[in-house]
This record gives sequence, C-alpha cells and structure tokens, in this order.
Amino acid sequence: MTIPFFKPSADIIKPYALMDLDDTLFQTQRKIDAWQVPTAEPEHLICATVNKQNEPLSFMSQRQASFFNWLLNSTELIVVTARDRSEIKRVKLPFDSWQVLTHGAIILTANGQLLSAWQQHMTSKLAPLQDKLNQLSEMLASHSKSEQSQLVFTPHIDCFNNGSVDKELTIYLAIKHAQKDHQALIDLAKKLPTLIRDFEQDFYVHVNANNLAILPHAVHKRHAVQFLLDNHLDHQRPSFGFGDSLADLPFLQLLDWYGMPSRGQMHEQY
Repeated sequence: MTIPFFKPSADIIKPYALMDLDDTLFQTQRKIDAWQVPTAEPEHLICATVNKQNEPLSFMSQRQASFFNWLLNSTELIVVTARDRSEIKRVKLPFDSWQVLTHGAIILTANGQLLSAWQQHMTSKLAPLQDKLNQLSEMLASHSKSEQSQLVFTPHIDCFNNGSVDKELTIYLAIKHAQKDHQALIDLAKKLPTLIRDFEQDFYVHVNANNLAILPHAVHKRHAVQFLLDNHLDHQRPSFGFGDSLADLPFLQLLDWYGMPSRGQMHEQY
C-alpha cells in the first residue's frame, strides 16, 4: 500500500475545543493583578461574567478575547466547567454546542436541554448517596454558622429525572473561606475523611485556591466528556482542550491535544 503525502485542502473540518472557563478563558480582577495577566489594562478588558447582582465579576484580557473569538469561529466549542446551571447563566459569552456543567454531573445539548441518558445515569449514582451528602451538609452548615468560622458553605443541588418523576438531588458540596485563607481549606480537606463513615469510598475532595469541593466519585468532568466522545461526538473530527486546574487534567487526557494557560494550578504544578 502506498501512503500518500499531505496535500492542503480547502475543506476545513472544525475540531472540537473542550474548554474549562474560570481562570482558563477569563478571571477576576484580583487574579489579573496577582498573575499580571498581559494585555489586561482597563481599556482592554472585556466583561465575561457577572455576579448575582448583575455586576461585572470576571474579565477577559485582549489576548483572551482574541483567543475566544478564534475558538468560536474555527472550532465547535464545548464548555466543560464546574459551574452549575444557575452559575453558567452569569457567563456572558455565546455558546452554541454541548455544555458539561457541575463538574460533569450535568450535560446540556446545543439547544440547552438536559441530556436524558446522562441525567438518568447520574440519578442512579447520586440517589444512593443522598443520606451521606445530607449528613455532611448539616455538619458543614452548622460549622460555617458558628461565630469563629470563616467558611462559606454551599450545597449544589439540581433536578434529576428517574424516568417517571423529577426529584431534587444534592450533587456536591462547595466551601470557600471568607478571608481567602487557602491553607485553612487545605487543612479542612485533610480532616474531611474522618467526618463520615466510608468517606473515601464514596467521595473525593478537590481544592483549588479558595474553592474546596466534596464530590462523589461518579461526578467528574472526565466521565461526562468520555460519554460525549463515545456517544455523541464525531470520531473523525480532532479534539483539543484547555484547563487550568488539576481536576481538568483527566478530561483533557481523553483528547487529541491539550494545554493550559501560563498561570493557575496546573501551571504551578508542572
């Protein structure tokens, strides 16, 4: 068999670009200052997200905005984020393909609908853990309300369908530190396995800067991306992606190529 040499073609096949959002495509002003993000002078900033009061919260630098514009026009951009269905609405960027949300527990189709098969799969995994998640929630909520605590606790809950009725299920638990004491979160992460029976059998803990997440093993960006690759994406089309967090690396390793921004957790580790 004769193997041909490469010949340029005008027929462009758009690759899939699977992208983390926060600290990969945009970041807060605090992190812009800390990381000295280039081309992020005030006159170059583009608002990317707003807070609950609809005030600007995260921004893209000039380079990031150019990169995002290139992605929109040259790839099929697939969002892969820890943000849940409420939080993603505060991202003021145009998305028109699949969205992997809530650390992979939720997959939305291009028209914004829940992917039914994945929803039912996640229901089967999350339902048996609700008692333990509720127990952890009560403990953490009680602790965060004490006078000396600086912890801000948030359970992430969404509506799932088991084939007959919709039911709210807790997906994962998030903790921040009011004074952004990252070491306090690292210390807490070490204590968590002692709080509940068989903790490490059912859950894992991810810490990145001022974010601590307690997640069931079934909830992971990698699992959701693998499901899309196996069942919904065209195997003939190339894929690449970017992420800033160590939690992004497992899903990125499923792709043909991947990278990271020159700042953030993964960059600091490698």
